[in-house]
Amino acid sequence: MTALLQFDRVSRRFVSGQQALLDVSFQLASADFSFITGHSGAGKTTLLRLVYAADRASSGSVLFEGRNLGRLRRGALPTHRRRVGVVFQDHRLLMDRSVYDNVALPLLIAGVKPSEIGKRVRITLERLGLGDRLQARPGLLSTGEQQRVGIARAIVGQPPLLVADEPTGNLDPQLAEEVMGLLAELPAQGTAVMVASHDLPLIKRMRKRVLVLDKGRLIDDFRPEPESELEDGQEDPA
Repeated sequence: MTALLQFDRVSRRFVSGQQALLDVSFQLASADFSFITGHSGAGKTTLLRLVYAADRASSGSVLFEGRNLGRLRRGALPTHRRRVGVVFQDHRLLMDRSVYDNVALPLLIAGVKPSEIGKRVRITLERLGLGDRLQARPGLLSTGEQQRVGIARAIVGQPPLLVADEPTGNLDPQLAEEVMGLLAELPAQGTAVMVASHDLPLIKRMRKRVLVLDKGRLIDDFRPEPESELEDGQEDPA
């Protein structure tokens, strides 16, 4: 079976000479969940930018649904980006629009019928506990609610993959747990998830696959055993 996402010996060197990624290879299956972690500057954001085609590899190939993203023509980029939901640390919401309008925007751009837009937006916001905030402006929401709106906007189009760049970086520990819990539910609904994070305690508690970057190299691909398979008293090595 073809992987949803595949990095094959991917490197990214900037014009300045900085090596952001070096010979990175891995695969992500459909409806999978993985973290990407590493120190600041390890290459986490660059890796995610390659996935949603905001950047291109200097060498190697990034394949999404079997298509080489390095060969995408400009006209094909909008179609690809509708297949990949993106959640940012700073939300990037339109503050002069309602929650409904923010979440509906990608569907409007995609040309979805208005009646279908209303249905999808309401269902998505209900799932994320924001069904009563449709007409609120983002500035009136809490930080955690704003991040949930960002997640709703990213998944309303039912993409096969969602990528999140430090989505809990501005949240307190309780809200961080809440947001990460919401993301962890998405694979069961058919959306694979990749989360870049440096929050190691939270990553350990989540017990998911972890890709570790160091100076642009993939140095570990850790897959924890299910809790039921750990012997009594045995600690998870993550």
